[in-house]
Amino acid sequence: MSTGPTAERTLTVLVYSSEAPTRAAIRAALGRRPAADLPRCEYVEVATEPMVLRKLHEGGIDLCVLDGEARPSGGMGITRRMKNEVYNAPPVLLLIGRPQDAWLATWSEAEAVVPHPIDPVVLAETAASLLRPRAAITA
Repeated sequence: MSTGPTAERTLTVLVYSSEAPTRAAIRAALGRRPAADLPRCEYVEVATEPMVLRKLHEGGIDLCVLDGEARPSGGMGITRRMKNEVYNAPPVLLLIGRPQDAWLATWSEAEAVVPHPIDPVVLAETAASLLRPRAAITA
């Protein structure tokens, strides 16, 4: 019987931003595992709102990390839409550019918010807190 995270399934994280460098920074901050007690993560990178919704409807996403500053569709609007349209939508971690936008993140029904620029420690800790319940479902 294995007790380590390597015996568990992988977790799938959807990363949305219209900017490739932002998607790369998110992936780099989260790494293979955002925390030692979690299984490995696989990433699905998308750059458009239609692709976010398509991937969500396909299923298998454990966490969405969405860029609130993306153009033309920001992560907050996409979050609100997915929470209303996608059955059993996964948790959302939003990246916001201004602290004043935190109220919009609340409106969008995101489970967590972290600021731009990305602090890898804060992003990984916040993502891990949202992924742990998802990992426990299949453990």
